[in-house]
Amino acid sequence: MSQQPMQTFSGRLILLIKAGYWLALLIIAAMVMASFILLQQMMAGQRHDATLLDIVGMQKVLSQRIVFLANAAGAATRNQQPALVTAFKQATADFERNYDLLLERVVADPASPARLDPKSVESVLFAKPFHLDYFSVGLIANGERLVSAFESQLGMADNGGYKGGGERVNLDASVANATLSGYAALGQRISAQADAQSGRLLDLHRTLFYSTIGVIVLVALFIFRPMSNAILRKTRELIDTRNSMAFIAVHDGLTGLHNRTFLTDHFDTLIKGAQRRRERLAAVHLDLDRFKQINDTLGHAAGDYVLVVTAQRMRDSCRASDLCVRLGSDEFVMILNGAGGTEDINTVAGRVLTQINEPIVYRGTTILPGASAGVAVYPIDADNAQDLLVHADLALHAAKKRGGGSLSFFSEELRHELDYRKRLEHDIRIAIAAKAFQVYFQPQVSLSNGTIGGIEALVRWKHGERGMIAPGEFIPIAEKSGLMPAIGRIVIAKAIGEAAEWNRAGIAFGRLAVNVSGSELREADFDAFLFGALEKAGLPPQKLSLEIVESVILDDEKTGIAAKLRHIRAAGVHLELDDFGTGYASLSHVNPNEIDRLKIDRRFVQNIDENGDNTKIVRAITELARGLGISIVAEGAETEAELDSLMAIGCDQVQGYSIAFPMPQDQAREWLVARAPKRARLTVLQGRLA
Repeated sequence: MSQQPMQTFSGRLILLIKAGYWLALLIIAAMVMASFILLQQMMAGQRHDATLLDIVGMQKVLSQRIVFLANAAGAATRNQQPALVTAFKQATADFERNYDLLLERVVADPASPARLDPKSVESVLFAKPFHLDYFSVGLIANGERLVSAFESQLGMADNGGYKGGGERVNLDASVANATLSGYAALGQRISAQADAQSGRLLDLHRTLFYSTIGVIVLVALFIFRPMSNAILRKTRELIDTRNSMAFIAVHDGLTGLHNRTFLTDHFDTLIKGAQRRRERLAAVHLDLDRFKQINDTLGHAAGDYVLVVTAQRMRDSCRASDLCVRLGSDEFVMILNGAGGTEDINTVAGRVLTQINEPIVYRGTTILPGASAGVAVYPIDADNAQDLLVHADLALHAAKKRGGGSLSFFSEELRHELDYRKRLEHDIRIAIAAKAFQVYFQPQVSLSNGTIGGIEALVRWKHGERGMIAPGEFIPIAEKSGLMPAIGRIVIAKAIGEAAEWNRAGIAFGRLAVNVSGSELREADFDAFLFGALEKAGLPPQKLSLEIVESVILDDEKTGIAAKLRHIRAAGVHLELDDFGTGYASLSHVNPNEIDRLKIDRRFVQNIDENGDNTKIVRAITELARGLGISIVAEGAETEAELDSLMAIGCDQVQGYSIAFPMPQDQAREWLVARAPKRARLTVLQGRLA
């Protein structure tokens, strides 16, 4: 099953589970709510029935009290009668009020067919044999007449009292007894109905309870169980993903070796362990000598294969206690625990280097990667992780200077070199803060007519104590320490500002050429800075040219600066390919839609009059550029013979000491003004006009 249908099915299943889950919750909530309502009704019914039974009980007591008080009042002396009559009147009033309340609560209708049901309340109130309503009303009426008669006899009546005969006010005890029997029967009817209602509600509540339990069981079986299984499965997947991420975080994805992060986190621990055991620890920094050439000629797939094989050879040749790390690109580090003496370290590192330098066969092609190694030993060369890696790196560079494929140990000479580099790096930072870097200019002229085709801006640094420091001395340190972008921006801003002054003064200089490194182009805001500098100085973009080296184009797949270069070129800035012929650029990169000019490297120009191979190379480059419609300039021309050879080949634009040395801005301005074409002057003749 393909991934898309699987995802669709999974999505539908999840949607179905969610719908079932919410539906089950709604059903359970409805059942719980119904149970709650039934319980409320049951409690309300019980309270209502209890109230009715209380009223019935009170009426039974009041009916007997009325009879008792009536007899007592009739038999009492005249002095005792007022109190008994008042109590008799109050009992009659209470009986009447309770009866009205009873009728209101039971909502009984004399005309209702329910009076014919012997089990109903209405039958007790309005039907035989009890006729409770009749006897209750009669008891109330007789009581009120008797009270009125007593009040008249005692002179307690406000309106004259009872006017009828005395025989009519006698309270019939049979009425009171019938009333008592009726209320007893009414209490039984109310209790029976309450019990029946409670039984029905309890049955319904029991049914809802069992139904709720059944729904919960179904939800548990068909919803929560699949959901819990899905959650468990996803949890396991998340744990596996977390473990994978944890592995990836400290391992290199290509080779499987530990990465720089792991080394940074654990190197100090390894050093502390060596310190406790009083052992030596060696850091072996390895680098493939021809890895860039492998990538450029055979492709990145071949380069990746070489890295994987190199990592495997490192594992096979080191001990289980040693640590193998890939720092990045083609750089590796081995940490040798319990390294022993210098001879032991040399033996282990030499064995590793020998295995790495063995040929590698990739798709029928034999690759000789070549590797160099630098070694620094704890605690002899450094007492901390950072310095130990730096010293191993310096030893590696020393090995590469000897031609590569060899092993070098850190030495005092390298320590002095490191100290010098640190001091120089510190001074570079100070110079950047003070913008102390100067710009020198070297013109580019035409051999055929002597016109100025352009002028290149070159960085120079005059140190306060050591005087002028050559670019070849401080630029590598600046690039290594990440300071080159800051220096480049200082140079670009100063060069553009000076060129803008020339342009406003009408001084012809062709185009200003500025070198831009890959680290500068990788800056996210480089194009914004460049356009801002042009706008601030007032220099048209067409008067500026950026010189880039071939490695910038080759590394474009990783750096992603192609879009930035297209953006810059679309704004009118020209692009030049510097040091052409010294790298491994494919001819596909020599595109007139991307490059405006090629600059032939000086190694092909020097002694071109004596070296036939250089002549052929320069002629081929010149014809290639002419065929593609790309202009060309040769740098490094220093003798008349070299200029003649370039002229004969057809390379018209040249730059070199034979034309002019790099000059500070004031001298460059004078040089440009002195070689500017002279304007013809008009001579005004005196005399009359013809």
